[in-house]
Amino acid sequence: MLFDMDGTLVDSEKLWDVALQELAAEYGGILSAPARRAMVGTSMAASMKVLHDDLGQPERDPEASAAWINARILELFRTGLSWRPGALALVGAVRAAGIPTALVTSSGRALVEVALDTLGRDSFDAVVCGDEVDAAKPHPEPYLTAARLLDVPIERCVAIEDSPTGVASALAAGAAVLAVPAEVPLEPRDGVHQLESLTAADLELLAALLGEPPA
Repeated sequence: MLFDMDGTLVDSEKLWDVALQELAAEYGGILSAPARRAMVGTSMAASMKVLHDDLGQPERDPEASAAWINARILELFRTGLSWRPGALALVGAVRAAGIPTALVTSSGRALVEVALDTLGRDSFDAVVCGDEVDAAKPHPEPYLTAARLLDVPIERCVAIEDSPTGVASALAAGAAVLAVPAEVPLEPRDGVHQLESLTAADLELLAALLGEPPA
């Protein structure tokens, strides 16, 4: 079982909104809605490029902007993260069933360590962070890495995602995909089962996505 984090398990995208808009204001601009949507699920480097281009300031240092965002997001994460509807119950059911589970996120390790205070460090057998892979989502590497760490063939894994970038990554890796859109609408895609909320997800559905009877 492979879980995305931001927007899938925790309602953290709103915190990213705060930090990104604050940085845009620091630079004398306002981040547009289309640019913000384009950032969802992407790496920090990709997001900073979108932000700089959107503000008409492509010359800005992406590493300096990323450092500012990381520091602010750490502050916001420490104020507390809330679970997305149905996410806590599904993670609990998966763990109770003894299913190997990984967290696969575009967020960096420092942020993830704070988020794990909410998610639970025992909730995952492996954690793959965005700054610990050579290629970030939508590349398949994050999900392929997670499957390897779990020692489970990727074709026997279900990935749960909320963003087009994450869905593309999971599909490219070869996982079965359950999509639960949060901030960004998702177009129907072959091979992707979509739900409005994880409150409608259970072990029977996860098994069906793999074409097998429930455990």
